[in-house]
Amino acid sequence: MRVVIALASSSGQLSGIPRHAINLARCLLTRSEIAEVHLVAAPWQQEFVQDSTPHGDARLHMDSAPIGNSALSRNLWFYTRLPKLAARLNADIVHLAYPAPVQHRAFHCPTVVTLHDLYPYDIPENFGFPKVFFNRAVLRRCLRNVDAIACVSHSTLSRLKSLNASIAEKATVVYNSIEPQTLPAMETAPPELGDRPFLLCVAQHRRNKNVVLALQVFERLLRARQIAAETRLAIVGNPGPETSAIQEYVVHAGMKNKVILLNGISDAQLDWCYRNCRLLLAPSKIEGFGLPVAEALLAGCRVVCSDIPAFRELGSSYCHYVSLSGQEVEVFVDAVVSALRQAAPGPIALPQFSAPVIAEKYMQLYRSLLHFPTRNVGLKQTQVHPQAERRIPYEL
Repeated sequence: MRVVIALASSSGQLSGIPRHAINLARCLLTRSEIAEVHLVAAPWQQEFVQDSTPHGDARLHMDSAPIGNSALSRNLWFYTRLPKLAARLNADIVHLAYPAPVQHRAFHCPTVVTLHDLYPYDIPENFGFPKVFFNRAVLRRCLRNVDAIACVSHSTLSRLKSLNASIAEKATVVYNSIEPQTLPAMETAPPELGDRPFLLCVAQHRRNKNVVLALQVFERLLRARQIAAETRLAIVGNPGPETSAIQEYVVHAGMKNKVILLNGISDAQLDWCYRNCRLLLAPSKIEGFGLPVAEALLAGCRVVCSDIPAFRELGSSYCHYVSLSGQEVEVFVDAVVSALRQAAPGPIALPQFSAPVIAEKYMQLYRSLLHFPTRNVGLKQTQVHPQAERRIPYEL
């Protein structure tokens, strides 16, 4: 089986979408049925994708998407050029790492998309107006036209069902693959952290991540002397729409020497942060999956997080949950103090996220698509999922 994974995006660093695509490739390469995996990235992503992918497996190929770094250029490439690339590579499956425009009849093989979240509907502030309407249109078109949707959590699938039950009929849950890091021979610490104690927040600078709330909690802990004065707050995540608000709060609160903003760090450095922080603070308003919570648990880190469905699904009874009820700062402060009084839990086994389990889920999905009858489209044969033949309502 030959699988093309399209991950070309605006990200110039190892963020959520590229990490998902790379982990998907790792999972697939554990299976003997896989003859080739093609990772298709933008030119500015090539270096960090190559550095992060498995080496020594001749079945893995890197392909470059000849696109400009604009939304229009990326979307046109997905719509017009990706089908041609898939045909040239003789792909059996095309897997989009995130929703992008799909011209269904242009593909000779089934298409799958990973659905991470429904943010264009749930938190439009992440995109701004009127851009959010464009993002909604792209999401609608993609979900209507692909043959299958792989939701990263039951929380995401449930939200999809509430928006459009018809589209959700071709969706299934396949978690992100996460496994404990293999420890390097030497410790890999971000130099900015030094040897001081620190709390950790892993979040892009977006409204749903609630990073300003994390700053408020940290400030209150310091002022009440409930953590040591030398404690720092390390915020790991790419800049985004909330960067200005975060920086303004840090300056206004007089915490420029207390808060460390990091982005673009390696997986090894991030794992060091999980293993050496006092705890992970995750106050998100909404998440599709909640990767930092899962990674922190695998590393044996204390976790204090908001009580939202995605975190409950991943963290089970291992996290300290805080309800977002209007008194978040004080309740988070109390939860942090309580967590710090308890011993760190040690690494938690999360076999449901392991590569063999996730690989089997994807193979089941791919096989189900490849077993449907073919039909002629021009001079090509295409495999068609029955749901693709329906006229899906456009209300999503």
